[in-house]
Amino acid sequence: MTSSDTTPPASAQSNSWSAHFSATLALGLPLIGTQMAQMGINFIDTVMLGWLGAETLAASVLATTLFFIVLVVGFGLANAVMPLAAQASGEGDIRSLRRSVRMGFWVVMIYGALMMPILWNTETILLAIGQKPELASMAQEYVRVAQWAIFPVLTVSVLRSYLSALERMQIVLWITLVAVGVNAFLNYMFIFGNFGAPRLELAGAAVATVCTNTLSAIALVIYCLRVPELREHDIFSRLWRPDWVAFREVFRLGLPISLTILAEVGLFAAASLMMGWLGVIELASHGIALQIASISFMIPLSFSQVGTVRFARAVGRKDTEGMDRAGKTVLVLGVGFAVLAALIFILFPVPLISMYLDKSNPDARLIINYGTPLLAVAAAFQLVDTLQAIGAGLLRGMKDTQVPMYIAIFSYWAIGVPAAYYFGFVMDFGGQGIWSGLALGLAVAAVLMNWRYFKREKLGLMKL
Repeated sequence: MTSSDTTPPASAQSNSWSAHFSATLALGLPLIGTQMAQMGINFIDTVMLGWLGAETLAASVLATTLFFIVLVVGFGLANAVMPLAAQASGEGDIRSLRRSVRMGFWVVMIYGALMMPILWNTETILLAIGQKPELASMAQEYVRVAQWAIFPVLTVSVLRSYLSALERMQIVLWITLVAVGVNAFLNYMFIFGNFGAPRLELAGAAVATVCTNTLSAIALVIYCLRVPELREHDIFSRLWRPDWVAFREVFRLGLPISLTILAEVGLFAAASLMMGWLGVIELASHGIALQIASISFMIPLSFSQVGTVRFARAVGRKDTEGMDRAGKTVLVLGVGFAVLAALIFILFPVPLISMYLDKSNPDARLIINYGTPLLAVAAAFQLVDTLQAIGAGLLRGMKDTQVPMYIAIFSYWAIGVPAAYYFGFVMDFGGQGIWSGLALGLAVAAVLMNWRYFKREKLGLMKL
C-alpha cells in the first residue's frame, strides 16, 4: 500500500443533534429528488405510450415489468458498493474505496451480460406464463432494444452508490432532472416519428431509454474524472484487472440486498395478482392506490440509503456516538415524513385518486369509492413500511445483509402473502383485506429489522 492509498480518517464531526439533522437532510433531499425524477421518466413513458392505444400500453407494462425485475437484482448488487465505500471513506482508506467501486462495476457488468440472453427471449417467457401472443411479441420488440440499457443503467447505479457514500448526491439529482427532459424529447421524436426520425412506436420508447441512460452514464463518468476531489480516488484505474477479494465482498453483500428487494417487489406483485381475481374496478383502484403509495415510499427509501451512508461513515471513523445519532436521526425524520404522508392519504383521498382519472368516465366514481378505503389502509402501513426500509438500510451500514434477507423473505412470503389471501378471500374482506395482509407483512419486517438493528448496536458488535 502506497502513501497515496490512504488519507487521514475524516475528522471528528460534530455530533450535535442539529448537525446530524442538517447532514441527513443535505444528503436525503437530493436522494428524494432523484427518486422522484426517475419516477417522472417512467410516468412520461407511460403517458406517451398510452397515446398509441391500450394494446401498446399493455405490452409496455409487460415488457417493463420483466425488465424491472431483472434490474432490481442489479440495483441490489450495485447498492453493496454504498456501505463499503462509505466505511472506507470514513476511515480515509482510498485504496479500499477504489477496490469496492471497481469491483462493483465488475459484478454488475457480469450480471448484465448473463441477463442478456434471458431478456432476448422475452416472448418465450411471457408466453410460458400465459400472456397473449400479440402482447408477448410486442413486448419482445421493446425489450430487445431496451435491454442494451442495462449496462449504462447499472453503471449509473454503481456511481450513485459511490457518490452517495461520499455524500455528493447533488450532481446525480441534476443529471436525472436533465434526463427527464431528454427522455421526453427522445420519446416524442422516436415513438411518433417527429423531427425527421422514423416512427418506431413501442421500439421508439426503448431507443429513448437506451439513449437517455447512456447519456446519464457518460455525464456521471465525466464528473467523476474531472472533479479534483474525486480524481484522487482514481476509481477507473486498471479497471480491467480483477480483484477477487473485493469482488467476493461486493457480491456477498449485494446478493442478499437483491433478494431482499425482490421479496418486497414480489409481495406487491402477488397482491396485484389477487386484486385481479376480484375484478377490473378493484384492480384499477389497487393500481392507482399503489402508484400513490409508491411515490410516497420514495422518501423512506431515500432515508434508508442515507442511513446506510451516515452509519457506515461513522463506523469508518470509529465514532460510536456518531453511529447512534446517525441511526436515531434518520429514524425520526423518516417517521415524521411517514406520519405526514399518512395524514395526506386520510384527509385527501378523493383528490389524490382523481388525478389519475377522467371524471367523465362512468367507472371513475366506482374507482374512487373503492380506492378511498385502500388509501386508508395505505396510510396505516406508511409507518411500518418506513421503519422496515430504514431498519434494513441501517443494517446495511453495518454490512449486515444476510439476516435481513431472511427477515424479508419470512415477513413478506410466510406472513404477508398468506395473510393477504386469508383476509381478502377467506374472511371475504376483498381489497381492504388484501392490503391489510400487506400491512401485516410490512409490520413484521419493521419489528424484526429494527429489533436486530438496536440489538446489534447495543451489543457493540462492531467492536468500536
